[in-house]
Amino acid sequence: MIILNNNPYKADFPVFRHYPDLVYLDNAATTQKPIQVMRSVEKYYSEENANPLRGLYELSIKATDAYENAREAVRKFIGAKSTKEIIFTRNATESLNLIAYSFGKAFIREGDEILVGVSEHHSNLLPWQNLARETGSVLKFLECDRQGAYSPEDLKAALTPNTRLFAIAQVSNVFGRFNPIREFAEICHRNGTRIVCDGAQSVPHAPVDVEDLDVDFLAFSGHKLYAPMGIGVLYGREELLEQMPPFLSGGEMIAYVTRENATYADLPHKFEAGTVNAGGAAGLRAAIGYIESIGFENIVQREKELTALAFHEMKRIEHVSIIGSENSEDHNGIITFTVDGVHPHDIAAVFDADGIAVRAGHHCAQPLHQHIGVQSTARMSLAFYNEEKDIERFIDTLKTVRRRMGYGG
Repeated sequence: MIILNNNPYKADFPVFRHYPDLVYLDNAATTQKPIQVMRSVEKYYSEENANPLRGLYELSIKATDAYENAREAVRKFIGAKSTKEIIFTRNATESLNLIAYSFGKAFIREGDEILVGVSEHHSNLLPWQNLARETGSVLKFLECDRQGAYSPEDLKAALTPNTRLFAIAQVSNVFGRFNPIREFAEICHRNGTRIVCDGAQSVPHAPVDVEDLDVDFLAFSGHKLYAPMGIGVLYGREELLEQMPPFLSGGEMIAYVTRENATYADLPHKFEAGTVNAGGAAGLRAAIGYIESIGFENIVQREKELTALAFHEMKRIEHVSIIGSENSEDHNGIITFTVDGVHPHDIAAVFDADGIAVRAGHHCAQPLHQHIGVQSTARMSLAFYNEEKDIERFIDTLKTVRRRMGYGG
């Protein structure tokens, strides 16, 4: 493997050949793609492209195999019992909407309660708002402290006999903090409550085992996992998915159709109407293989070291405030911050002028920002292909933000 700037991984990502001076610190929004993933997508469209599941000829069978092999790779990657529990979607947002629509139609009634963490991304909030409006159910919030921590005791207190579902991310896209999902699942299940876990920020960065976590649903996106955009995953317990109606209707999700009625296909195809994104699934399988070739133990260690380096250097800069925990170990590659007197959009513009990509705004988590009393923030987020030089450049620019915005030395 080629070593690029003392980094054994960066050379696998073509974007850094096209932009050799780029410091990419927006990985929580989307990750760059390794050449191995690009080649897998090209191979699919060059050698295996046909409509999967529908043809008996050789090329269609190859396409079907590519698609279903990707499903098996995902199953193993997240520790699901069966490929019937792996539904391909466009992204985590679609996965969460699928749960809200289908689970909601089957199980949520007027007067029922839906509990959501206040720190949730809008993708894990708006579907529940809509479901509550449509069914007459009640949407409630579990609040975290200013460091992003949720109390299991507060969860116990918030649950009632009417709480049908609790939705929360395993890792907040603002705080970067891991939530104790296994403990939350145990508390919920003792109450007869189902738990939905948004894994968009956790699955790419640490081992996730749905059986060990004991969650009822898990959603994540391929594009944050070094895979192409437009492919996502919903894991759901087979016994629940069996009881849920389809999210979309049309081709391939049926077993038999008459003029008056239809019989739906078996899992997982009941939830995958129309022509599927087989090329994206092939890319997702390659991304999983790439991650496994590096090993999560190496990924976690590298990202922790880079997070700690950035965190401790940021703490030394006057007028910079980090959102969330005072401990770098709680941030897991995500550091959200403010600079006194400077709007986050201006912070991002200064970084962009120096070739550094960070994100600014409310990060699709406006209720959280309202909860902590901050209108908007800037965020840097890491991946294992980042390196110490990226952190050095980030810190060097951060030290200049106020001066360049007119605050003097």
